[in-house]
Amino acid sequence: MLRFFKWLTFGLILLALLTTAVVYGILTLSLPSLSGKGQSAVLSEAVSIERDALGSAVIVARNRVDAAYALGFAHGQDRFFQMDLLRRNAAGELSELFGAAAINLDKTMRFHQLRKRATAILATLPEREQKILNAYSEGVNEAQAQSYPSFEYILTGAERKPWQAADSLLVIYTMYLDLQAGNFERDLVLTQIEQQFGKEMLAFVTQPSRYQAALDGSEIAKGEAAIPQLAKQVNKTVASQPIAEPLGIGSNNWAVTGQLTQSGHGMLSDDMHLSIAVPVIWYRAQLNYQENNQAHQITGVSLPGAPAIVVGSNGHVAWGFTNGYLDTADWIKLPKDYQTHVEIEQLAVVDGTEQVYELEMSEFGPVKTLNGERYALSWVAHQNYAVDMELLKLEQVHTVAQALEVAKTIGIPVQNMLVVDNAGNAAWQPTGAVPARTNPSDVAIESQAYSNLWQYDADDLPSVLNPDNQRLWTGNSRVISASQLARFGDGGYAIGARAAQIRDRLNEKQQFSESDFYKIQLDNEARFLTQWHELLLTTLKQQPERYALDIAELENWQACACPESVGYTLVRYYRSRLIDTVFATLESNLSGSDLSLSAIKSNLETPIWQLIAAQPSSWLPEKYSSWHDLMRGAYEEMRDDLLVQYGQSKKASLKVLKWGDVNQLKIQHPFSKQMPLLSNLLDMPMHQGFGDSFMPAVQKTSFGASQRLFVQPGLERNAILTLPGGQSGHPLSPFYRAGFDDYVNGANTPLLPGERLYQITIEPSTK
Repeated sequence: MLRFFKWLTFGLILLALLTTAVVYGILTLSLPSLSGKGQSAVLSEAVSIERDALGSAVIVARNRVDAAYALGFAHGQDRFFQMDLLRRNAAGELSELFGAAAINLDKTMRFHQLRKRATAILATLPEREQKILNAYSEGVNEAQAQSYPSFEYILTGAERKPWQAADSLLVIYTMYLDLQAGNFERDLVLTQIEQQFGKEMLAFVTQPSRYQAALDGSEIAKGEAAIPQLAKQVNKTVASQPIAEPLGIGSNNWAVTGQLTQSGHGMLSDDMHLSIAVPVIWYRAQLNYQENNQAHQITGVSLPGAPAIVVGSNGHVAWGFTNGYLDTADWIKLPKDYQTHVEIEQLAVVDGTEQVYELEMSEFGPVKTLNGERYALSWVAHQNYAVDMELLKLEQVHTVAQALEVAKTIGIPVQNMLVVDNAGNAAWQPTGAVPARTNPSDVAIESQAYSNLWQYDADDLPSVLNPDNQRLWTGNSRVISASQLARFGDGGYAIGARAAQIRDRLNEKQQFSESDFYKIQLDNEARFLTQWHELLLTTLKQQPERYALDIAELENWQACACPESVGYTLVRYYRSRLIDTVFATLESNLSGSDLSLSAIKSNLETPIWQLIAAQPSSWLPEKYSSWHDLMRGAYEEMRDDLLVQYGQSKKASLKVLKWGDVNQLKIQHPFSKQMPLLSNLLDMPMHQGFGDSFMPAVQKTSFGASQRLFVQPGLERNAILTLPGGQSGHPLSPFYRAGFDDYVNGANTPLLPGERLYQITIEPSTK
């Protein structure tokens, strides 16, 4: 028997080794070649794709069209599955990869008919842009033709489909969905609040924040709105309703003119906040090409799927973006007798079957029925000026003034663009598609109020050039002046606490270097939560013996989102739980319509403090005898839930709630979430949390700065660019995790590529 078990053990070990060998063998087959020579009939001149130790793709070409081919080839080698997800997500075609489980998500995306729109817009683009998109697509497809399918296709059983020029426009549409879906969700929520609770409640929950940081210093008046009575018939027995924390998708950027740098060049900082996964969304690249007898070198990050440098520097000018949050969507309430029509969308599934999706349409846009009323969505992404390739023109501008002119024509989700040049200029301007209509609304409008100006891109965008204080900043809160708000609207602005903290840091110094900017991006001081910290301490100190351990942690909270701080965790989660508890009645009513206060949770900061101060009895849930009982009870429930989650028991030590552990950075591949056994192979190493919301160092478990850039144009040798992951999506690539350690440790990864270690040369051929 003993001998049998020995042989069984040996057999199992051998089987495991063979399985591992097979898996690695399959993975190895799909590894792209990083050096070699090839030919392509698409090229007019030879191109090279060089890579350094990070895998940064250095493209050398004789013209822009050939450079697009080479960038497509590099993207196709390193990121094709990611690109495939981006185009399929926007088009509502994920069921072709993941089967029926993705049907509902596909229906949500088909509501916007973005593949149809991308195809129509492609045909209208200038010839040069079409050539660039076609060359890029050929580069992607020829790279794929030289390698076996990656492991994701083997696991799903799906086939790779060739890249098409319209797919690059779909990648831009994916950014619309990520950056602006909250705009029209917010308007639906506010519409329902008005209908269910009245105009007084709408005014109450949309009060301006005391944190405002517009560039001109203007503020929206902060007079307190009346606190509405919660009607007696409203169900106040509802327990605390978890209101999901909004991700706060957006970004930080700031800039100073040359008057505040030793060199006299303008300087830019940019960190775009997005969900972070494996591979990271951005791709390091440098384009070198000639056009109009001029040499061009552009270094920065590209978005796999598109042939452009999204954020970076061309030696003369550097630019960066944050989400603009202007109001770019309206719901139109349709009359009862309004005649709509139905369009059929066919959803293909990976098993070869199809499902039919019937989409109700109107002249204003697609239609959604809510509580018996029909609403049509007019959204800028549905307009024919939503996407284009005008971003490419930034590559060749030499001055801030030229960049501002180009920016007026760019078709992307509207962004706060900050731009600086080597002559010391700095400017801000909203950049992207903005409807020309001048009557934005937080709630649904009547059909007669619809403006035909929706069909036109706005030409009245404001800008700020070389301000008197030599400083510019944005952080997704209102940047435009208070007087301009009625014109451009509120598309879900962030609380201005983060932007105000950046502004204040910039005002602390009179000269800046790249390292000074880096310190601001890593600033995790908890200024915004100071008032909440005081409230919680005051509440618990009314029973000091009962809460002695809690009080000790709070008094030692360090006033920052620091890894060792337990007190920070307690304050951070207390704020959220108290809001969830006080607004549970509203959340419960909205959930019946598949809506949530999550879309406006940041707006609740002002009204929650008004309620805490006034303590109206009509807002007090039935389970609590007083507001003090409510504030103490919400804390205990929150703390006990956290102790169970992180310590497996309500009696666990508070030390299990260190912020670095609770907010641990966990960057995962989509497949490891479903198959945890793949985690060690596919995921980035976990790292203690080092930031949070409402401060410059934005970081959640899988969300935060998707890149960090610090650059003075013309002095790129001093510039820094860090990313929370590597270049390649292949787990056996030497670039898979390259650069990640620098990101989490706050180290300096150069913007410029290092020594070239690999080179692919592709020459033109004739068929």
